[in-house]
Amino acid sequence: MELRERVALVTGAGHRVGRAIAMGLAREGARVAVHYNETADGARSVVESIRAQGGDAFAVAADLSDPVAAARLVDAAADHWGTLDVLVNSAGVMRRTPVGSVTPADWDAIFAINLRAPFFAAQAAAARMGVRGGAIVNIADLAGLETWSEYVPHGISKAGVIQLTRALAHAMAPHVRVNAVAPGAVLLPAAWDEAAAAHLVATTPLRRLGTPEDVVGAVLYLLHADYVTGETIVVDGGRRVRV
Repeated sequence: MELRERVALVTGAGHRVGRAIAMGLAREGARVAVHYNETADGARSVVESIRAQGGDAFAVAADLSDPVAAARLVDAAADHWGTLDVLVNSAGVMRRTPVGSVTPADWDAIFAINLRAPFFAAQAAAARMGVRGGAIVNIADLAGLETWSEYVPHGISKAGVIQLTRALAHAMAPHVRVNAVAPGAVLLPAAWDEAAAAHLVATTPLRRLGTPEDVVGAVLYLLHADYVTGETIVVDGGRRVRV
């Protein structure tokens, strides 16, 4: 897919990896709807940066824990420019939840953002993508492919994103392609210290942490690769193959 003049919605684009993805799409010439919930200042900064570089963007708020918010968000993005070509489901939550401490409220909150919202956003997006079709990229997580004992609900939700990707790729073909990116350690949680970062570096075959731009590269590949659908690209510096 050629991205110039295409319309893209990036969820969770006010900060962290979502911000980098929105900026990356704009550099490719896409018009970008920058979704945010609690990061209004960050979203405004992304929009200002895109416009300063000659691009077109606007910010749109939505609380994706609301069951109907995902579809409304997609409609807002599509209505702004009259169509929608690309959806990147980047919004997510990652909470440390040791098994013994998990509550039903924890479970529901994690799954609402990480799995329910991407499904209903994708459902709505497919209905708004024009005759030339479109593409969806879901941001999963290495936790969906490994076992992280302190993040069990998170890992299950992200494993669901990977299965969601496969299922939607089949159900939405040939009109819409659906793929995913599963990042490893590209941005650490704010609470993690230098010792935790050093441990990750030492146990990663490429001996470094990743960057948001590593994820952007994978997203752009999947958007450009018109004969790829239903796939998940792991961007983890080789952690999955370590001994």
